[in-house]
Amino acid sequence: MRFRILLVIAVVLSLSAAVKLTAAAHSTAHADIANAQGKKIGSAKLTDYGHGVKIEVKISELSPGQHGIHIHTVGKCDPPGFTSAGGHFNPTNTHHGVHNIQGPHPHLGDLMNLAADKKGNAKHTFTADGVTLGDGANSLFHEGGTSLVVHAQRDDLMSDPAGDSGGRIACGVIEK
Repeated sequence: MRFRILLVIAVVLSLSAAVKLTAAAHSTAHADIANAQGKKIGSAKLTDYGHGVKIEVKISELSPGQHGIHIHTVGKCDPPGFTSAGGHFNPTNTHHGVHNIQGPHPHLGDLMNLAADKKGNAKHTFTADGVTLGDGANSLFHEGGTSLVVHAQRDDLMSDPAGDSGGRIACGVIEK
């Protein structure tokens, strides 16, 4: 009898550990970011973070200054224009930008600007509130996937549909 109880406890603990490992496997994602010539110029690491996703971006070969960066609604990055990435990830059907007077909330795919130094290197950590790497309507892994797109100019954080941030100059598909 004692052996059976110990065996049941061992099985329960094993299943619990397996569930935790499976959940952890889905709490991170990444994106390799390429320029219009298809050359990898950066990467992003995504991690579930409270009520959103933390996005750590490291990228090079940009023009110095600020660049709009957004989560787009399709996981496809066909150069040179990256239009295959679709529009901004916007499952809540809101307006663009944190300063948009039509608010109250921006697209879930809206991020703050990415600043490149004099050498064209940029490193920044963003928080995308309201999105998830798990299941649900706000998942970055919905059918068709999502991508990160870097724009040529700074995002004004208010103009629809993309903050007047110019052309798409780099893109990376978000993957598990």
